[in-house]
Amino acid sequence: MSAARMHADQLEIDATLVRRLVASQFPHWSELPLEAVASDGTVNALYRLGDALAVRLPLRRAGEASLRKERDWLPRLAPQLPLAIPEPVACGAPAEDYPCEWSIFRWLDGETWLDERVADPCRAARDLARFVVALRRVDPGGGPHNRRGDRGWPLEIREGWVSDALVALEGEVDVRAARAVWDVARDAPGWDGPPVWFHGDLRASNLLLRGGHLSAAIDFGTAGVGDPACDQAAAWRLFAGESRAVFRRELAGDAASWARARGWALSSALLELAYYRGGRNPGIVAQARRALAELLAELR
Repeated sequence: MSAARMHADQLEIDATLVRRLVASQFPHWSELPLEAVASDGTVNALYRLGDALAVRLPLRRAGEASLRKERDWLPRLAPQLPLAIPEPVACGAPAEDYPCEWSIFRWLDGETWLDERVADPCRAARDLARFVVALRRVDPGGGPHNRRGDRGWPLEIREGWVSDALVALEGEVDVRAARAVWDVARDAPGWDGPPVWFHGDLRASNLLLRGGHLSAAIDFGTAGVGDPACDQAAAWRLFAGESRAVFRRELAGDAASWARARGWALSSALLELAYYRGGRNPGIVAQARRALAELLAELR
């Protein structure tokens, strides 16, 4: 969690509170060491509990829904996926000094994705593409739908948000070039297939490496069923050159899906820059700037 306050309605969470919640609701774990984990997460605070557990607490009341989704769906998805994903262990209840449900997960060992930690970018691209393909093959029946305008919905619903972000970022980004990319993506043919599963937020801070190779995908808070093009946005968030080509080749997809993927990558980068700049989340801002630079470089 960033040291700066990210959200106006952010709840006060610290180790003392987390210890108190664990001790009162899960006393058998009360003696385990507890340590705050630095992350770029924008929805949950993260604490490591002992060697084997992780505590995640919503930073805002709205974050409860994503944790409920994960507790419900991750056990069903896990056996069908080639990468490790979080395993829910327990659900904490709201308390007098903390108003939200919270969760305890199994701790996943690994290092957060950094380019310099990736042993073979092309292998990482293949591994991530195969994860996306496997997720898309999961039966979507009864799967969750995100709120309007979020992942899985038609891209054009984001037009107003993108326009506002471009106004806010005038002088900080190449607004004309960004608008050109957005207009093409927004006007691309929409998804006309049945809804399929997607992760929704395949970015560096949500992927873990072991021994330099991709080992786990975390944070399924935006996962759902619908248009899966949002997962193809990882082509610009994570890859470049040959590794991007490998990722695209492994996923296949038609020109329209890749146009929409550009739109997801661009809109997410712009919205993140507009919201999290000014020290609110430097890690997310850095990831957004990288994606934006990769997208605009394709115009040159």
